[in-house]
Amino acid sequence: MINITAARRARRQGLELNIAPLIDMVFILLIFFLVTTSFVRETGVEVERPMAQSAGAQESATLLIGITGDNRIVIEGRTVEAGAVRVHVERALAENPEGSVVIVADRGSSTGTAVQVLDGCKQAGAENVALAAADGKR
Repeated sequence: MINITAARRARRQGLELNIAPLIDMVFILLIFFLVTTSFVRETGVEVERPMAQSAGAQESATLLIGITGDNRIVIEGRTVEAGAVRVHVERALAENPEGSVVIVADRGSSTGTAVQVLDGCKQAGAENVALAAADGKR
């Protein structure tokens, strides 16, 4: 005999959708994009770079130091004193000994502030120190 009640119950249950593999794939894609994405490092302040005919592209920098038009020194979004530049550069070089430092100075900043920052970088042992400029070849 055919059990009609069992047949109806089987039709009502329907199909179950297992989303665990879908969630696994989403996490794998998320990890893939996080690992392959290169993040752009910024100084944390807006500066107007001076023009230079000989300006070239720098591959990457371990530490970016910004000098604003009112001679504030900014490292990783925080304003620091000129004497603290050495400590920040030493810490960055401890994480990456082959790293480089780029000083991004505003056109209106004083040369004295840039020299103090450059001196702090050299005292910390930075071998690769560059001064950022806008490309004046346009």
